[in-house]
Amino acid sequence: MHKITSKIAAGIQKRQTGKREEESAENKLTVQDTFESSIYRFRKQHGVNLGSWFVLERWITDAPFHCAVPPAKSDLDVARGHDARSVLEAHYDSWITESDWAWISDRGINTVRIPIGYYHLCGADKSVLSGTDFQNLSDVFSGAWARLIQAIETARRFGLGVLLATNYFLFEDLHAAPGKQNPDAHAGTSNPATFFSDQRSRMHTIHVLRTLVIHLKAHSPSLVNVVGIELLNEPHPSSDAEMKTWYSAAIKDISALDSTLPIYLGDCWKTDQYAEYIKSKSTPHSSLLVLDHHLYRCFTSSDISTPASTHAHALADERSTTPRMFARVAEMLDSAGAGLVVGEWSGALNPGSLTGSPDDLKNYVEAQLKLYEAHCSGNFFWTYKKAGHHPDPGWCLRDAVDSGVFPSTVGLFALRSSEDDHERQAVARDKLKNKALGEHTAYWSKYPGKYRHERFAEGFAVGWDDAYIFFAANSRLDRPVSELGFLGARAKTRTNDQSSFWEFQHGFRQGVNAARNDFRKNYC
Repeated sequence: MHKITSKIAAGIQKRQTGKREEESAENKLTVQDTFESSIYRFRKQHGVNLGSWFVLERWITDAPFHCAVPPAKSDLDVARGHDARSVLEAHYDSWITESDWAWISDRGINTVRIPIGYYHLCGADKSVLSGTDFQNLSDVFSGAWARLIQAIETARRFGLGVLLATNYFLFEDLHAAPGKQNPDAHAGTSNPATFFSDQRSRMHTIHVLRTLVIHLKAHSPSLVNVVGIELLNEPHPSSDAEMKTWYSAAIKDISALDSTLPIYLGDCWKTDQYAEYIKSKSTPHSSLLVLDHHLYRCFTSSDISTPASTHAHALADERSTTPRMFARVAEMLDSAGAGLVVGEWSGALNPGSLTGSPDDLKNYVEAQLKLYEAHCSGNFFWTYKKAGHHPDPGWCLRDAVDSGVFPSTVGLFALRSSEDDHERQAVARDKLKNKALGEHTAYWSKYPGKYRHERFAEGFAVGWDDAYIFFAANSRLDRPVSELGFLGARAKTRTNDQSSFWEFQHGFRQGVNAARNDFRKNYC
């Protein structure tokens, strides 16, 4: 965030009547910090994954594997190789630099997802390695933690949020968990996956997540741009009941440490089922829960035999299976005060799908962006960069932008400031509020019942005002503006009155959408 005015910060604090603030004497967030944190966490996330920065993937960059032990596919293989600490730290310090942060920010991308492994936390607490494959490798990875903290702080200077995923960062998620949560090398080792067959690994992973949250909080308020923590990257559970039991335990422990920190959960490619699970866990006072879906169309035999144009059409046609699923799940989660993001996607298609037309990938990417814009609170392209001499616009964002496959910018860029136009905005708000209230009242008059339509009007006004607060959070005209993204979750924090909350929430959503249309018309 380049500029957060004290006036706006005070205004947001006054409006947040539903948020309890629990601050320790040693670690207090100021009004401005609390405001800034809410902007990062609730705005629409136009994101990219910083793949192979901490959790290495050889297909993205080969250099760190040159001294690795066989089979030279994972972080553990690198760590057991020659001069491992120097190799890794040289990579950490060169893979993402100041110019990369600037490039990302200039494109309108406002959030990065960083995959990390549990072993990257040993510089904060060596106990994360106890009883694991990395137990004797603390010296190799001890420098990673300081670099992670520096990455978050640098991202904030550029107005970027961070998602930590284990193993990734917005999201910071645990991309590589003790025992491995999936069979891939990006889960940290080349060994078999045992996470779901080993109770100790599952419990130790919760200890790792607790360690991560505790040490992130220790750095507050400098890390207000951490938008959430993802519990596991692409878990392959032996049963959904087992996965949900573990998720519930992890949510309980993390929420007890920080009830304001959003928690992201992978959907195991069973999106409806895990959306129902999140709905059951989301309460008026729970942490923001976000479902993470990954979408690729280049791996299965069906994908390979499907032309690029058909792939794009299947994502663009709202009557098709995938758009209907997105619409259904997004509405369910929004109504529950939760959210939906696509934590990984790309423009990559199998050669069997391509016709040779330069528009194959461009149309496929465009269809995805429109789908995510319509239904998701965020999306994260995989991946930011790749090493090598040949451009790869399917997987590498920089190459995709350079080749025209991906648009040069995303999100809203204002051409003039909205900050000194409050009187016009208030008149427009009230006119549209009254019109929307009339339509809302007329519709529900057909269905006898007890209503509090004033709650709809209240929600509309709050939603409109909140939307403009987000727009004004960054006053520089050469930067993208912030847009409210997690509408249902945001509405949940904006009132203590739970009576007729559905009417407040409907009004809030319409107010936000009306404000966005007004902003685009008058300032973009």
